[in-house]
Amino acid sequence: MKNLGQYANKSRTMGSHQSSVMKSDVWLTPPEIIKALGLFDLDPCCPPVMPWTTANIMLHQGSVPRDWRGRVWLNPPYSREASAWLQRLASHGKGTALIFARTETTWFRKCVWEKANGILFLNGRIHFYLQNGTRAKANAGAPSCLVSYGDSDTQALKTCGLSGSFIQDWKTL
Repeated sequence: MKNLGQYANKSRTMGSHQSSVMKSDVWLTPPEIIKALGLFDLDPCCPPVMPWTTANIMLHQGSVPRDWRGRVWLNPPYSREASAWLQRLASHGKGTALIFARTETTWFRKCVWEKANGILFLNGRIHFYLQNGTRAKANAGAPSCLVSYGDSDTQALKTCGLSGSFIQDWKTL
């Protein structure tokens, strides 16, 4: 059997399957998601321009901050650094992340399957928003999911009313 690793593209990002070339890794959270989940205490990687509020404290993207408090909203930059943000949320243990449902990847296994409390696989492909506040014309290009850490965020995800398939307690199966 051939070593399939020779075909791996080491520069792929969380949001790109075929190519590592991206025009931007900033994709604004659809406001209907925040409306369904409720306002968060902290958004630690908010883009510099954000037309609506995601959290009481919105920090602009940069390096992953160490001090996180309260309920965290995380829509990480869709780049190689995304897994570091997701690992930090898993360590914090209280919040929800919007990520691509790349269930086969190492980062998904380590940060979601092994550490999360709930997952809502959203129906259809969502439309992110551009920095000017308009909805992107094309969909995200990959399926998305919301991942919860902690009991209160898992309950919020379970009852939010967003269309999708919710799972929890997969570690006990």
